Amino acid sequence: MHGQDLSGFLGGYYLFIGVMNAVASLYLWRSGKSQTLCNCSGVKLSTTMLWLVVSLFFVVISGIAFGGNTTLLAFPLWVRNLFDAAMNPTRYTVGSMALFFLAYFTRRYLVKPVVAWSLFNASLLYMGLSMTDPDFALIVAKPDNVPIVGLIFLLGFFTWLGAYKAVQNDDRAREGLPPQEKDDDEKVLVWPDLVYTELICMIAVTALLIVWAVLLQAPLEEPASSVKTPNPSKAPWYFLGLQEMLVYYDPWMAGVVLPSVVVAGLMAIPFIDYNKLGNGYYTIEQRPFAYLIFQFGFIVLWVTLIIMGTFMRGPNWNFFGLYETWDAHKVEALNNLDLSEMFWVKMLGVARPKAPDGSGTLVQLGTILLRELPGIVGTVIYFALLPPMLVVFSKYFRNMFIKMGFVRYMVLANLLLLMGLLPLKMLLRWTINLKYFISIPEYFLNF
Repeated sequence: MHGQDLSGFLGGYYLFIGVMNAVASLYLWRSGKSQTLCNCSGVKLSTTMLWLVVSLFFVVISGIAFGGNTTLLAFPLWVRNLFDAAMNPTRYTVGSMALFFLAYFTRRYLVKPVVAWSLFNASLLYMGLSMTDPDFALIVAKPDNVPIVGLIFLLGFFTWLGAYKAVQNDDRAREGLPPQEKDDDEKVLVWPDLVYTELICMIAVTALLIVWAVLLQAPLEEPASSVKTPNPSKAPWYFLGLQEMLVYYDPWMAGVVLPSVVVAGLMAIPFIDYNKLGNGYYTIEQRPFAYLIFQFGFIVLWVTLIIMGTFMRGPNWNFFGLYETWDAHKVEALNNLDLSEMFWVKMLGVARPKAPDGSGTLVQLGTILLRELPGIVGTVIYFALLPPMLVVFSKYFRNMFIKMGFVRYMVLANLLLLMGLLPLKMLLRWTINLKYFISIPEYFLNF
């Protein structure tokens, strides 16, 4: 997307955002929901005026884009280089977790419509400024990735909507009022109410897909061939999280064990959950632990991996910045080490234990256990001793243990620890090049 195509696209893009803000301003004015933001020298700045000014701003830069001067609507090179330098795997993962917890603790501020709409406009402006970079545009505008960009914005909207309703219900609970869902408890008939709604939605979605198919080329490639595979070779977007996990786990672990544990853990939730509040209505304060764990597992450990695999994993599965050229010749020299090698060779300065040639099975097993003893001890401490230590040193987990009992608590604690092992392994791989805690290639057992 270059030259006139880019100019026309950005012009229409910014014009659409300007019209969108104008409609928002008109809606606030007509509905009487406009709020006063500040009072400057007797002049009240309302949300209606704010979005009208924002609308004029986007209309002006739309005219600049239509005029062909897209260089004025681009991030400077040093800004793009700064973004790329800040988006290495470690900073990306740690930053995602930090932003997640920051959003949780500041949710009362973020759910305000004026704040959410401001962040939405800022994200759209960022997308427009970034589209002038050819490398960014090549990835984001790829027909395969366009729906994923839309899904990211939809995910942000519905996450905000759920948090917005939850904060409102939490405020009502403090006032002794029932949740909003109780006020709208009227039954709706399937015919005609529900069927009419589904029919309208079906027609609207069909029209959208027709327009989409006309404007966006289908991402069809040449017939598959075993002698010519794409680089990078990526799974469908909904499996990119699993493909990213293959970097840190053996295939049997990332492709079989962990997905099975996730499914089993979701099935076990009704049996290990003791908090009956929050059933049938939005809330956060009544179920903070469940809300945090679910959102952390879904957003941080799944959605961020999909974004990483889609937009940042390039040829040879190397990590690239958002504005970095995907160079198939890029080589990253990594010397990944197992924990046993770090312990015996790096720390103690001796060779790893090895069974003599011709030794029996028991001797070989004993040597393997001795060689992997650091990883085995660490794994036992992590999964067996850490849950009781949480009970001893944490009042929150102590109360949880009392209410749940030993079996339910240990199941929940180990599921949480297994979930937390993924970001831990990711950070250890990127910081100290740790490959496996336990490496037993003799029996295809690596962890």
